[in-house]
Amino acid sequence: MSKEKRILCFGDSNTYGLIPATGGRYDSETRWTGILTKRLQSKNYRIIEEGLCGRTTVFDDPLRFGRRGSQMLPVLLETHNPLDLVIVMLGTNDCKTFYNATAGSIASGARQLIRQIKSGQPQAEILLISPIYLGDDVWDGFDPEFNRNSVEVSKGLPYAFRKAAEEEQVYELAASDYAVPSEQDREHMDVQGHRALAEAVEKKLLEILE
Repeated sequence: MSKEKRILCFGDSNTYGLIPATGGRYDSETRWTGILTKRLQSKNYRIIEEGLCGRTTVFDDPLRFGRRGSQMLPVLLETHNPLDLVIVMLGTNDCKTFYNATAGSIASGARQLIRQIKSGQPQAEILLISPIYLGDDVWDGFDPEFNRNSVEVSKGLPYAFRKAAEEEQVYELAASDYAVPSEQDREHMDVQGHRALAEAVEKKLLEILE
C-alpha cells in the first residue's frame, strides 16, 4: 500500500458540519470531510477534521473563547504532525459586525494562517478555500451577528482569497463556485452543498497530491 497522505481540514461550522437551523451536526456520511474520508480511503488518504463553530482567521470572539484560528492552528499543526496537505476554509465568521472587517483584511488573516503552516509544516501543501457567501437577509431572523454589509464582504472573499493564494504561492478554491447557503439559515450548507463541495475538493486534492 502507498504511504498514507495526511490532510488537515481547518475550518469553522461548515467544516464541523452544523445542520442549518437546528444546531445539530451532520454525521460523517454527510459532512464534506466525511465524504472525502470515504472516497479517498482506498488511496490511503487520512482526512483529519478540525472544524469549530465560530472560528475566525485572526479575530478574538468577544462572546466565545478559543475561536481565533491563528491561536489554535500552530497547536494543531504540531498535534497532527506530519501533514501532507492543510486545507484552510475560514472567513465567514470574520464577516460579523463586531469585527468590522473588509474582504481584504480577512484575506490578510488567511495569509497569516498560510505563513504559520509554512513555518510549522514546511513540507505540506496548502489549499486555501474561500467560504460560501452569506445569504441575503441572514441577519433578519437568522443570525443577528451579521448585517447587510456582512453579505457584501462575504461576496468579496473569493477574489481577495484568490489574490492572497497567488501571492503566497498556494492552491486555492472558491466554495461559492459549488455550494450556496441553505434557505433554512442563510449561512450553512445543506446536504447537497456538502456533497458538491466534497466532489470539488476531492478533484483538487487529486490534482495536488497524485
